[in-house]
Amino acid sequence: MKGRVKSATTITVTRSEMLYALNQADKFVLAIVVVDGESFEGPYYLSNPFNSEPGWAVSSINMDLAELLARGEIVSAGQ
Repeated sequence: MKGRVKSATTITVTRSEMLYALNQADKFVLAIVVVDGESFEGPYYLSNPFNSEPGWAVSSINMDLAELLARGEIVSAGQ
């Protein structure tokens, strides 16, 4: 699960997280929660969030938060 402050525009994903997600594609779901003080939006769930392995020298990547949220399925709190 990744949590981000509401004003953020990116999420940083590590190489290890990406490789795990690609190796466990049928089990892996990226969950994102957008936090604004004491309130929050989400979680947003994304299956198969990555489409390729990172390059051998990549330690992390920044992904566009708006793009991810647009692809995610939101589940309201209490569900």
